[in-house]
Amino acid sequence: MNSQSVAGLLGAIVASIVLVVAIAYGPIGQYGKPAKPASIQQPAPAAQPVPATPAPRGPVIREVPN
Repeated sequence: MNSQSVAGLLGAIVASIVLVVAIAYGPIGQYGKPAKPASIQQPAPAAQPVPATPAPRGPVIREVPN
């Protein structure tokens, strides 16, 4: 057996393990999975209005005694 046939054999073993694991964890997509129940959308509670932010003011300058 040369290295190419050994690599091919190991590749086939790894591929078969991956295939078995993929089947064990379930098919991909919606097939085989339970259907999702239709969610009832409830109306969102009335959002309270956000109070307006005060206008930006400049720095406060105070008289400091020397």
